[in-house]
Amino acid sequence: MTTSPVSPSLIATLPGRYYTDPEIFRQEQEHLFESMWFCAVRAGDLARPGDFRTVQVGRESVVVTRSRSGGLRAFLNVCRHRGARLCTEESGRVRRTLQCPYHAWTYDLDGTLIAAPNLIKMPDVDRVAYGLIKVALREWLGYAWVCLAGEPPSFEETVMGAAVERLGDAAAIEHYGTENLALGRRVRYDVGANWKLIVENFMECYHCATIHPELTEVLPEFAEGYAAQYYVGHGAAFGDDVRGFTVDGSEGFERLPDVADDQDRRYYAITVKPTVFVNLVPDHVILHRMYPLAADRTVVECDWLYAPQVVESGADVSKSVELFHRVNEQDFAACERTQPAMASRAYREGGVLVPNEHHIALFHAWLLERLGSSTG
Repeated sequence: MTTSPVSPSLIATLPGRYYTDPEIFRQEQEHLFESMWFCAVRAGDLARPGDFRTVQVGRESVVVTRSRSGGLRAFLNVCRHRGARLCTEESGRVRRTLQCPYHAWTYDLDGTLIAAPNLIKMPDVDRVAYGLIKVALREWLGYAWVCLAGEPPSFEETVMGAAVERLGDAAAIEHYGTENLALGRRVRYDVGANWKLIVENFMECYHCATIHPELTEVLPEFAEGYAAQYYVGHGAAFGDDVRGFTVDGSEGFERLPDVADDQDRRYYAITVKPTVFVNLVPDHVILHRMYPLAADRTVVECDWLYAPQVVESGADVSKSVELFHRVNEQDFAACERTQPAMASRAYREGGVLVPNEHHIALFHAWLLERLGSSTG
């Protein structure tokens, strides 16, 4: 599959076709996005009964809605009658039901078929059996995670376990109270690059000194190529003269109330495979959700989350938002510069990882194991 580098300092990457081949992307949709827990929507975006949002999960459209009982529900966004797309808008609110715009089959917010033209003349139709196809849903960190698998993997092991693996303590992430934070800003990025390039970029800081001047001013050890994901329990320390996680190092907001003293003035990054990044700093949390749409296109939604009183007071969050917004733009531009070369004969056998990037090989090994022999 790959050629072995001559130097022991260098480890081979995946071949270029893993970032361009539509068939490999289809296998990823099947074996990753449609089989694992997928972070779909922020629960707070669906505050009232009838609020809904549609998201692309692998090859499926999924609608997530708030039921009248107050819980979140997820369904395949497909009418059971003739297969029309049920909710055609990305988000919205219905008063009491979800109704197909084609033949007006109508479903309760719990997915049960409750009405259709002439349905009363078809008493043999089982309204539960012909209800919407349910999708497994769990809430964590204030987000709804969905899984299309008939038998979803353990949420505790595959999702929550990522925080334990990174932080070394099951309770460490709970100190940030992410589920109780308020949305201060959301930015949506449409990135012309394969989703794995974005993951690999996030997992290493070998590039930080080159393209992240603002970030390395705030986190000086990043300038040395520190691998944020690799050292269990270690968070990158703020510079001595840095007062907050802001674009100019100026003061941010009060520390979140349960953040421990040993978490203060530190930045932690967590990758929840396959498509979520969680960034923890003392006064806010930044969460990235990726929606891979094609082998060379990925939509990323980035949320900046603050203590509710910060958002409610109308406080200016622009300096903290701007820091990671610049990081995002710098990272995504680098990924877009890389994507065309994945189809080059120069990258046919792949590239190499230097020692500061060797842990990315663990991500590649995980990916190949998930795909099995399906990619050849």
